[in-house]
Amino acid sequence: MLDKILYNTVLCQTYSPCGKYLIAGNIYGHIAVFDLDTILHPVIELLTPDYNKPKLLHLLENKTQICSLVSTENFLIVGTVNEISGWDWKAIVQSKLSKPAWTIKIAFQSKIDETDVNSLWFNEEENKIYAGCGDNKIYVYNLEDGRHLNTYDGHKDFIHSVHGRGKHLISAGEDGLVMLWDTRMGKSHNKLEPHKKANISRPEIGKWIGSVALDEDWIVCGGGPRLSLWHQRSLDPVMVFDIPDHGIHVSFFHDDCVVAGGAAKHLYQLSYSGEIKVELPVSATTVYSAALRTNPNKLLAIAGSSPEIDLCTSFKYRDQVLHFR
Repeated sequence: MLDKILYNTVLCQTYSPCGKYLIAGNIYGHIAVFDLDTILHPVIELLTPDYNKPKLLHLLENKTQICSLVSTENFLIVGTVNEISGWDWKAIVQSKLSKPAWTIKIAFQSKIDETDVNSLWFNEEENKIYAGCGDNKIYVYNLEDGRHLNTYDGHKDFIHSVHGRGKHLISAGEDGLVMLWDTRMGKSHNKLEPHKKANISRPEIGKWIGSVALDEDWIVCGGGPRLSLWHQRSLDPVMVFDIPDHGIHVSFFHDDCVVAGGAAKHLYQLSYSGEIKVELPVSATTVYSAALRTNPNKLLAIAGSSPEIDLCTSFKYRDQVLHFR
C-alpha cells in the first residue's frame, strides 16, 4: 500500500451536483470522496489530523483504473477500461459501494482488446454521453436507456480528449489530430493538425494532442505541440502560448482566459493575447486534471502524478493540499 501512496496518479476529478463533495479517481481503481464543507470551513474544536483526507475511499470491484469522471444530477459517471458505469450519488457520498446503478459495455470491442475510456463529455440538453476511447473511436450513448446511438470514427490513434458545446463536438488524440464534429450529422466536418505548423510543432515531445476545448469562437489545444489558440471559423492559429511545459494534458476556457497545465511546475492562466496572468504552483509533477467549480463559489482542484491534490479558492495561491490516501 505504501508504494501506491507514493506513486499514486489521479487522472480525473469532478464535483457532486450539490457542490459539497470533490470526487477523484486514481490508477488503482479508488474513488476518493472529499467533504469540502469540512475542509474549507473547519470547526477547530472538531478538527482531526485526517480532515484533509477522503471522507470515503471506494475501491472498484475489478480494481481497474479510473480514466474519466462526469457528474450529472443523478449519477457519478465513471469511465474505466471497457465500460462506463453510473453510480447513485447517495451510494457515493454516504455509504460503501455495492453495484453501479447501470453499466454500459463499450460497443464493438473484441474480447481480447481492452479499451480505456479516456475522456467523457455529457451533453445535458440531449442527455447523451460522448466517450473518447483507446480504440481511436468516440461512442455516443443515450443515458435514458443506455442505447448505443453512434460511433465517430476518424482518429488513427487513441483519443485523449473530447469536449462539446451545443451541437458541436471536438476531439484530440495521439495521432496529432484535432477533429471537429457536428453531432446532428454524426460526422466530422473539419480538422486541425497543430504539429504541421512550424511555430507550434515540438517534434522532440511528439505530435500528440493531450487536451482540447471549445468556446463560442475559439479552440484551445496542446500536447506535444505548443499550447495554441485557434479561431473556430477560420481554423487559423491566432496565439501560440510561451509557457515552459513538456506536454499539455489540461486546457479549458474561463473568464476570457485559457487555463492550462501538464508536465510543468505550474498551472497557468493566460490571456488570449498570450500574457501569463497567473503561474500557480502545483504539487503534481504532471497535471492530468483541473476541476473548476463556480457555484456556490469558485473552487479549483488540481491533481496528477502525486497523492496530493491542490485546492484553490482563487487562481492566486493554494489554500489547501488534500491527501488521496
